[in-house]
Amino acid sequence: MNRIVLDPTGEQTPAHRERLARPSSLSGQVVGLLDISKPRGDVFLDRLEQLLTADGAQVKRFRKPTFTKPAPVDLRHEIATQCTLVIEARSEEHTSELQSRVDISYAVFCL
Repeated sequence: MNRIVLDPTGEQTPAHRERLARPSSLSGQVVGLLDISKPRGDVFLDRLEQLLTADGAQVKRFRKPTFTKPAPVDLRHEIATQCTLVIEARSEEHTSELQSRVDISYAVFCL
């Protein structure tokens, strides 16, 4: 049986992006937490903020206006210019909206 796998991004050749080096410590880092506006995502991010702050990170919170659309360009720019690290809480597993940024480290947590 043959299987055909379709890539919804439409990229003929996926872009190769080098991973940025992880910081040796969270102390002094500005960590952006992006809430995608799905129910209870804030509960997860609230706890994560407590843990990050205890480790010496400064936390900035951001929220998408709706989970049905990508984050607006202005919001993505604000996050990228204000934060050294980003954590995005997702409700399903797929490409992060910030993945195309090559100048910022990010993590995606699927809820």
